[in-house]
Amino acid sequence: MLLVAALGLGAAIGETRIPIDVVWKTVANKAWNAGYAVDQIDAGVIWSYRLSRVVVAACCGAALALSGVVLQALLRNPLADPYILGISAGASTGAVAVAILGFGGGLVGLPLGAFAGAVLAFALVLLLAWRAGRGSAAIILAGVAGSQLFHALTSFVVTKAANAEQARGIMFWLLGNLSGVRWPDVGLALPAVGVGLLVCLAHARALDAFAFGTASAASLGISVPRVYVVLIGVTAMMTAVMVSLVGSIGFVGLVIPHATRMLVGIRHGVLLPAAAVTGAVFMILADILSRVLVAGQVLPIGVITALVGAPAFALIMSRRRTSL
Repeated sequence: MLLVAALGLGAAIGETRIPIDVVWKTVANKAWNAGYAVDQIDAGVIWSYRLSRVVVAACCGAALALSGVVLQALLRNPLADPYILGISAGASTGAVAVAILGFGGGLVGLPLGAFAGAVLAFALVLLLAWRAGRGSAAIILAGVAGSQLFHALTSFVVTKAANAEQARGIMFWLLGNLSGVRWPDVGLALPAVGVGLLVCLAHARALDAFAFGTASAASLGISVPRVYVVLIGVTAMMTAVMVSLVGSIGFVGLVIPHATRMLVGIRHGVLLPAAAVTGAVFMILADILSRVLVAGQVLPIGVITALVGAPAFALIMSRRRTSL
């Protein structure tokens, strides 16, 4: 119910306020041909612009939160998330390479390019961490290094190969931009997060076992290499799809898993769906703020998630007295 209410608010609130009942009547008319009398301009704004935007925002929040839960469990590190580990940066580089440099000769779309970049970035991070000693801290440090490298590569490509209009659009997109999403994007985002959630739930027992280490997980009959490949692959897939649609967004995959654990505990059978819902609601609320915080201007949603996420994460970590 909380998610449904957030979806309704996201479709109702913007530069022009639309009553919430008009939102539900418009949805009923489009979905079931209910025949409610609604203003056609309001109905067009809701259906063609705001509703698709808010659904993609929910999918993005859910995907990033799921990815954070999985990576923190697999790597046994509370700082692991797609943004810090460089997965988002690699996905951005892959998407920009396709969009500006034309890699793939038109046969490779942005999501596939972003996925290739995400996998390459995480492989580089794991290699660096292995060379540095395989420790938990080494993974985070390698992630920071890899993230900076791929951000630099993205900036280099944009600076050297993009025209002024492309550069302006790419830079705004990299900060997180939901303004351009429409219903075809929902058709990509919704299956991605749905498949990701199902795969993660299917491995919930394995994720619980990883809390005690890979050796303990293996002693319980869990194929550690297979679980790593499948779950890291699905997190890379979800991150790549969302980055290709809305850009690189930080702090969602870092903060939401911690906040959700405080609410529902650490059992992944409950934690995974709860984190997905919490991430979806958080992203919708962040999108609403991005539209109303500055009159007449839409802020990049990545700015909102950072402004909210950084203090929230500092508060969570201080309350937990976690030593990192």
